[in-house]
Amino acid sequence: MKQSWNYWSDWLNLLVRWMHVFTAILWVGQTYFFTWMDGQLSEAEAALKGSGEKAQLWMVHSGGFYVVEKQKVAELSRKLHWFRFEALLTWLSGVVLLVLVYYMSSILVDPDGPVSHRTGVLIGVGLLIFSWVIYDLLCRTPLVRQELAFAVVCYLLVVGVAYGLTRYLSGRAAYLHLGAMFGTIMVSNVWMRILPPQRKMIAAMREGRMIEESLSAGAKLRSKHNTFMVVPLIFTMLSNHFPVATNGYHWTVLAALVLCGWIAAKFIRRA
Repeated sequence: MKQSWNYWSDWLNLLVRWMHVFTAILWVGQTYFFTWMDGQLSEAEAALKGSGEKAQLWMVHSGGFYVVEKQKVAELSRKLHWFRFEALLTWLSGVVLLVLVYYMSSILVDPDGPVSHRTGVLIGVGLLIFSWVIYDLLCRTPLVRQELAFAVVCYLLVVGVAYGLTRYLSGRAAYLHLGAMFGTIMVSNVWMRILPPQRKMIAAMREGRMIEESLSAGAKLRSKHNTFMVVPLIFTMLSNHFPVATNGYHWTVLAALVLCGWIAAKFIRRA
């Protein structure tokens, strides 16, 4: 019976991991693609300011040329394409993997560690819930308008989380849970702070009302935060396969590499 379960568990793990990686490629890819397009169009708008011309972005791919324009309003008679399920499917498949690989196994906590397996599960689940709550509350404070100060406060919180996780969970589980924390914040941003304003903007257009600029600005800010979180997230997901390179999963290595990820994201956004 145990051998049969191990066989099917391996197949389930493989299929869910396959889905997780593929949907993550779609999600991260379109996030950075739209970020790049927005940056290019913003530069074009600045260059054409006062000329009366519309900013356009010309691209070539495979066998065709593509022209993109950024609109303040949508033609509601046309089909509007949404990008949302990539994020949800990535997160759901990640949660399934978290349960299969860590919560249903003995590698969540060290055998001689300070907490039991059940306590480790509570720590992991609690982290995913409360990290979003704390981040969202911070985004509602005036601090969010001070980009550097906001980043410093968030980084100090991340360092504290890294220290706490490596103290109570196994090294591999600690790294994975930090990545899961970023992923949970990102998908919550998409479904709770980006999609709802977009729906309100569309409803305002249908009713002929002015669109509140705060709706667009808030959604854009959360999307920007996502582009910074995804770089260290991907590292933490890959780190499990290279324990030597991550120096025994020490929290200082994790904290340093999160910072490196944020710096890398800063340069990627400018590219």
